[in-house]
Amino acid sequence: MATTTVTQRRSYRSTVVLKATMAVSGLLIAAWLVMHMVGNLKIFEGQQSFDEYSAWLRTVGYPAFPESGLLWIMRVVLLAAIIAHIYSAVVLTVRDRRARPVRYQTTKAVQRTYASYTMRWGGLLIAVFVVYHLLHLTANVISPGGASDSPYERVVNGFQIWWVTAFYVLSVAAVGLHLRHGIWSGLATLGFNKARRQRAISKTATVVATLLFVGFVIPPLAVLIGVVE
Repeated sequence: MATTTVTQRRSYRSTVVLKATMAVSGLLIAAWLVMHMVGNLKIFEGQQSFDEYSAWLRTVGYPAFPESGLLWIMRVVLLAAIIAHIYSAVVLTVRDRRARPVRYQTTKAVQRTYASYTMRWGGLLIAVFVVYHLLHLTANVISPGGASDSPYERVVNGFQIWWVTAFYVLSVAAVGLHLRHGIWSGLATLGFNKARRQRAISKTATVVATLLFVGFVIPPLAVLIGVVE
């Protein structure tokens, strides 16, 4: 009996740590997305400005850091956050299924929103999109619409193709739904979701997710309709 109690306590502590890890890593990813979105919007300043911004990312922090050094530190931190986020989500999902093999017949609407239903499949779509996005616009390995050493031209060449833009918009929509639920859940895990704050947190999560969705889809749509060329 004592052994069972100790095991349950360890499992509970581990679950708390995993939830906290998932919350903190998710909020770090959300903060990075905001910075990434702001950078993407510089495409409206023209090719020279956008390409100079892309080059600046590789020299920021120099000479205190080697060229691209600070950028790689940010990438490693982001990658670690993504891995920690996915690992925590998978382990918690498996534990939840083992603890509750029979699904509830009724659930509260507040707890089971459309966003929460799509977290798993949305997360899978996001993972596929991230790999494609990195190969296309960061590594310059694949080149729909034509290859180019110019980041601006890679963006324009790619998003002139309707299915590339459609895939991007669909993936960003999944990111928005993921963020809407994730921000609310993350703040709740970290103890901010008190009764008097629930409404404000819900609105904040919705506003942040909506702004990120709009901010990310404006550039590719602008390219598709010819506003940016």
